[in-house]
Amino acid sequence: MIARLAAILRRIIGAPDYAAYVAHVRAHHPEREPLGEREFLAERLNARYEKPGARCC
Repeated sequence: MIARLAAILRRIIGAPDYAAYVAHVRAHHPEREPLGEREFLAERLNARYEKPGARCC
């Protein structure tokens, strides 16, 4: 229950969901090893902020 609530909260605020990422990689890309949690978070933050003109504020 708490984990599901945390996942919903992460979606609302736009935080990346590592568990969902790992599940996706294992289900759809079995030949690949998922990134570690630190690498995943760094990659997501980089992807989010690398295009400065893509945000309105």
